[in-house]
Amino acid sequence: MPEVRLALAPFDPAAELTAFGAAHDEAGGIVSFLGKVRAGDAVDALELRHFAPLTLPGMQALAAQAESRWNLAGLLVVHRSGVMVPGDPIVLVAAAARHRRDAFAATDFVMDHLKSDSWFWKRERSGGEWRWIEPREQDHADLTRW
Repeated sequence: MPEVRLALAPFDPAAELTAFGAAHDEAGGIVSFLGKVRAGDAVDALELRHFAPLTLPGMQALAAQAESRWNLAGLLVVHRSGVMVPGDPIVLVAAAARHRRDAFAATDFVMDHLKSDSWFWKRERSGGEWRWIEPREQDHADLTRW
């Protein structure tokens, strides 16, 4: 069963990966992706909002879909909501598998869907002004691989 969490407060990616790795000794490898708030571009904050009745169930369904497509020993998805500043972790996806290809593919699949086909609305603050961010064309194109 995948471990999926919607984090309303900061999380520690190193601690998450350490615990996940310890829980999956049988795996030959673990692949992880950590998304964080970029520094630069004059962005001083990022906010992610979500629709509670859909967000966690949608994340769980996505994780279950990944587990059904690839031979995984485990899957971890942690996604923040709320206001974050540059350097803060936004999302952590980790897949444990006997063979690396399954872990890479599952992690990539989950991230592509979270990036452009999920239950979050994103906005950035720069110079005291907030603006909404839409997925890029490339984000939508990435979904066509699956």
